[in-house]
Amino acid sequence: MLSACMFSSQRANSLRAIVAMVVFSFLLGGCGESTRRAHYIPRTRELTVTTVPLLVKEQRSLYPFLARDFMKGGVLDGKEVYAFSPNTLTVVAGDTIRFTFINPEDDVHSFVLPDFAVALPGQKVTKATYVTRRPGIYLILCNVPTHQPMMAGQLVVLSPMAMADTNDGVTAAVPLSR
Repeated sequence: MLSACMFSSQRANSLRAIVAMVVFSFLLGGCGESTRRAHYIPRTRELTVTTVPLLVKEQRSLYPFLARDFMKGGVLDGKEVYAFSPNTLTVVAGDTIRFTFINPEDDVHSFVLPDFAVALPGQKVTKATYVTRRPGIYLILCNVPTHQPMMAGQLVVLSPMAMADTNDGVTAAVPLSR
């Protein structure tokens, strides 16, 4: 009887030792390179933004319906419709953006964020640099009164925690503006 209890006790101790080794191996393996949390390294992104006329007075002969729209009292009285292309830019907090703004027409525009503004003279290419600081969605607009509220967009700044590293360090969980 005593030997049966000893055998049972030895078996239980062996089982505990195996379980402990498996748990320890699992915990130790979790500290390895393959399961380490990815770390995003801020980078410099080259972004080109173009001002685009959508509905402007010069198009009245091309689109006859615009003549009435641009008349006094028309839906576009005192306004013209322009856009930024692209109008949504996605980056990561800490990234440096090297903007190239192309304004191919003669109207003056601007590119305005809450803490950044660039004048965009007509028929010019303008370069500017901006460093993103905090995650969030920020309104982009042109501050020319006759271009508001239509000429707008958004800067989406992702948290570095939303990013996943790969071998080249640039693949993300979501597509980014390049």
